[in-house]
Amino acid sequence: QVQMAESGGGLVQAGGSLRLSCAASGRIFSINAMGWYRQAPGKQRELVAGFTSGTSGSGTNYADSVKGRFTISRDNAKNTLYLQMNSLKPEDTAVYYCNVVGHYCSGYGCYERGALFNSWGQGTQVTVSS
Repeated sequence: QVQMAESGGGLVQAGGSLRLSCAASGRIFSINAMGWYRQAPGKQRELVAGFTSGTSGSGTNYADSVKGRFTISRDNAKNTLYLQMNSLKPEDTAVYYCNVVGHYCSGYGCYERGALFNSWGQGTQVTVSS
């Protein structure tokens, strides 16, 4: 089982900044993708920013609405994901969720790749006042 611990949300005025963190822990053999999603009241959950990796390479992607304002980063040694949010706008108000997709360790120790997992954080509220 993979545990996810999010932090960093809060209330900020428009134009302000916040930094979200998400630490994944447990029997993790490898991580294929990490990302931040958000869900505003009455709307569907949407991808904000994410890392992907695979046989064709790795990369990042951002929602058009946050390009140039948000920056995703990670600390691979700590399996921790960050989202630096600058120039926040009221329309950025939402619950932000981190997501990690990867493989568990198999057997004793962590020498073999096990089953695929897809884990979500508990969500952290970001509120931007005008």
